[in-house]
Amino acid sequence: MMDRRSLMGAGLGLGAVALLPGEAQAAQLGAIGLQLYTIREIFAADPVKTLEAVARIGYREVEYGGGGYDAMDHALLRRTQDRLGLKAPSVHVPYDALLGNFDKCVTMAKTLGADTVVLPYMTDEHRTEAGWNAALPNINRFAEALKKAGLGFAYHNHDFEFTNRPGGVSLYERLLKGTNPALVKLEIDLYWAIHAGEDAAALIRRLAGRIYAYHVKDARADGSMTAVGAGKIDFAAIFKLNRLAGVKHFYVENDQAPAPYLPDITTSFRTLRALRF
Repeated sequence: MMDRRSLMGAGLGLGAVALLPGEAQAAQLGAIGLQLYTIREIFAADPVKTLEAVARIGYREVEYGGGGYDAMDHALLRRTQDRLGLKAPSVHVPYDALLGNFDKCVTMAKTLGADTVVLPYMTDEHRTEAGWNAALPNINRFAEALKKAGLGFAYHNHDFEFTNRPGGVSLYERLLKGTNPALVKLEIDLYWAIHAGEDAAALIRRLAGRIYAYHVKDARADGSMTAVGAGKIDFAAIFKLNRLAGVKHFYVENDQAPAPYLPDITTSFRTLRALRF
């Protein structure tokens, strides 16, 4: 692992982070969360046993996504969370589900104890200029309806929102300008933003106040995903900006975590628990 200062000029999309007065009085993360998509195969096979394993590692928050959770017994999942001291502040809900069965999505989120619904992904048909512009009014409508139901809303990025630039304007920029910033918050996947060539520090400074949560996964030198602490991203430099951004949820995720999965998420948890910034 390279140290924090050696990474400043390593071209990782982090921008310059000035040392702050009193830097020695380092902060650390509070509750550390896990996006359950990371362990989707074992979660689908035995959700209760998997949540128990996640809690034993030390995680105190989970974010539902993948693993077929939408078709599970949500009351059972909630009882398991409560028994284990796990909270689920947010759930990932696909665009088509919000469009076609909104009330069921709201009930599911509330049963799981979530206060925020996150739109996790937009499929290929929405990634054209016309398709994206047609979806934006629905995204605004989802956010407005969720607010009336007592829930927040956020959009989770991959890399295509930054790299797909019809007419010279990225899909992400269109999202920012075409949605209500008071209602449509942002879940920034730090890996994907950096993978797309974004300066993470500049992005955070620009969007401070609109960021709901981070997805935290590391990148090897070849750009592939890995557990937090096994790659090159300087999360201490990024999280230092939380004095400005005020983000409250930090979800470990690794789309490509190797089986048996638990060692990978244990490495990420221990790295983040020990992190000072």
